[in-house]
Amino acid sequence: MSFESNIRGECVRIIGKEWVKDDPVTLYTYRCDGLTLYTAPPMGVLFPGTVEELASVVKLLHQHKISFIARGAGTGLSGGAIPQDGSVIIEMARFKEVHEVDLINRTITVGPGVINLRITEHVNAEGYHYAPDPSSQKACTIGGNVAENSGGPHTLKYGVTVNHVLGLEMVLADGELVTLGANHFGLPGPDLLGLVTGSEGTFGIITKIICRLTANPEKAVTLLGIYKSVRDACESVSSIIGHGIIPAAMEMLDKIMISAVEKALKPGFPLDAEAVLIVELDGLSDGLEKEAQVVEKLLKETGATTVNRASDEVERAKIWRARKEAFGAIGQISPSYYVQDGVIPRSKLPEVLDEIAAIGKKHGLTVANVFHAGDGNLHPLILYDYEKPQEVEKAHAIGEEILSSCIRHGGTLSGEHGIGIEKAEWMSELYSANSLDNMQNVRALFNPENLLNPGKIFPQPGRCAESKSGTPPQQILALDKPKMVASKSGIAV
Repeated sequence: MSFESNIRGECVRIIGKEWVKDDPVTLYTYRCDGLTLYTAPPMGVLFPGTVEELASVVKLLHQHKISFIARGAGTGLSGGAIPQDGSVIIEMARFKEVHEVDLINRTITVGPGVINLRITEHVNAEGYHYAPDPSSQKACTIGGNVAENSGGPHTLKYGVTVNHVLGLEMVLADGELVTLGANHFGLPGPDLLGLVTGSEGTFGIITKIICRLTANPEKAVTLLGIYKSVRDACESVSSIIGHGIIPAAMEMLDKIMISAVEKALKPGFPLDAEAVLIVELDGLSDGLEKEAQVVEKLLKETGATTVNRASDEVERAKIWRARKEAFGAIGQISPSYYVQDGVIPRSKLPEVLDEIAAIGKKHGLTVANVFHAGDGNLHPLILYDYEKPQEVEKAHAIGEEILSSCIRHGGTLSGEHGIGIEKAEWMSELYSANSLDNMQNVRALFNPENLLNPGKIFPQPGRCAESKSGTPPQQILALDKPKMVASKSGIAV
């Protein structure tokens, strides 16, 4: 499918020739997001630069009943930005303006194309930061973060994106511009802002975001527990939370991940350890040292053979770089990987991690683990060779069995990566048909003709039975049913 000449001509008139792309290279580039196992080409890619241009092209596409998708940096890992039904992609990269900083109300208003980390860099000298910190924060955009309700290591204490967004401006599927929220909490009425956050681009295209700023802590203490078993590290997590202590972050890496980050980044993690647990405490200087001593004691009582403390900001940064660049470090030991994003109760960590290891062994592939241990958000990385189709098939099978394990242990499908295409058919495993209908009725209020990011989040008629039968998901879902394509690398959130 390609642009009809009259529609393409109208798009050129609205946003300019250089911002309308439908050449083969561009279509190939935009065929997938960070989930490279699923691909489908768009009809074309549009790059509007103003709200007026965006609204105009949306009205044009709506008039011709052409589906469309808003896309940010393409770092998503659930296929949320993959075009279904030959959709047009609306790239929001030009919306990267910082509109206003209001330190009195502790807010910053930005365009959706602003990189997550740039928000903190913009206000850090004033003593503030933006708390949600996905591992891809050097690349991912705030618009995508809102669409997926992204998290990050420090959201254990501070909360995910929905807790840090006060207002939005967005264009609906018919081109109408609306605003939700304000620069403060406490607006009366239903929480439409919370409803839109995490709706994966199916309710509207965000054009402006009012973010809540958080004061920088007076002090941070970063501890690194070294373990002879993953189970002991899990027991430490439960012990800390059980004693009423909520660290800023608790992140775990297993032996495979330790090996990868040591090869790539050399943070000084011991290669003979089965797991390391990063625990960070922050807040007021008064009392923090006492709390750190309690946590160190708990770590040792639950199996840590050694507990190291970052002696200065350089050492702390080295530890956190190892965690946040861990996914990229996998390239040192595997040609490619497929990452999952299940969530389980903290108390089930030992059992589920044992199951994940057994699942990988059964299929003959290695599964590495690096994850948000404090809130039970798992990120198992399934390692495979993208040039071996049988390993690609095994990676899919392992991913499905991991999701099944998470659900069986009282968990859910996603903590921050979203449902997208990847897990849409699994929604029927979590929710009744009536509940799914209700959810889609809510979506229909914003997007009645399903032109905005179709085929995402919810099971598609006629596809569920096929996907559970073993047919590769993207052979079912992709527009032209291409062969599986896997890249040499991935992008982590």
